[in-house]
Amino acid sequence: MDELPGTLGTSASLALRLGQSLFSIASLLFMCLDVPFYSYTAFCFMVTVMGLVMAWSLTLAMVDAFTILIKLPSRQPGIVSIVILGDWVLSFLSLAASCSTASAADYLINSSNPFCDGNLCTRYQLSAAMAFFSWFLTFASSLFNLWLLPSL
Repeated sequence: MDELPGTLGTSASLALRLGQSLFSIASLLFMCLDVPFYSYTAFCFMVTVMGLVMAWSLTLAMVDAFTILIKLPSRQPGIVSIVILGDWVLSFLSLAASCSTASAADYLINSSNPFCDGNLCTRYQLSAAMAFFSWFLTFASSLFNLWLLPSL
């Protein structure tokens, strides 16, 4: 069986997982460093989801690195199904978090709220953009693994 790029245990999957981790960490840094994000539910939701995505992506990146190191990809349908399910759930949660954060930041900017002094809402928008990039990579890896599932 030919290896599909981006499926579990390939170097493309490792690159996708590292990209997801990088963007989720960047989103958390823009949201949390010296910013009172806890005032709005959308921002708290973003921090929670990006923390989950970061942990999930780093764990699967370690699995991919180990699989590449031993040169024996895991093609068990149960494991691939769990990875697909986790990717789907976290991809839709990160899409919801990025959209809600972007809309809340846009509302705060347009309402001339004193909460949004200086570059504070710009940081929220950057955090939402990083979360959107993380969503894109998570959704891509989910689709690659879903493509692999029928051949198992």
